[in-house]
Amino acid sequence: METPEKLPGHVTFIMDGNGRWARQRGKARLEGHYEGVESVRSVLSASVGLGIRYVSFYAFSEENWKRPEAEVLGLMALMLKAMKAE
Repeated sequence: METPEKLPGHVTFIMDGNGRWARQRGKARLEGHYEGVESVRSVLSASVGLGIRYVSFYAFSEENWKRPEAEVLGLMALMLKAMKAE
């Protein structure tokens, strides 16, 4: 493993594939998004352990507004819930 001096101070992740993950398992798309929150939690924990000071997640693009209204509302509610809880 690299030493912390060689690691970046800021990393960014593009979240993609939660809906596909859910579909492959016969679950609702929103369940995949909930699973994505667990992935974020794991990434943040690892980042703290490695000494990475800043982590960004690109989680909702302009194209996401074209998704079904129920999914968009579910995503917004999930993001608010996760930010408040964490």
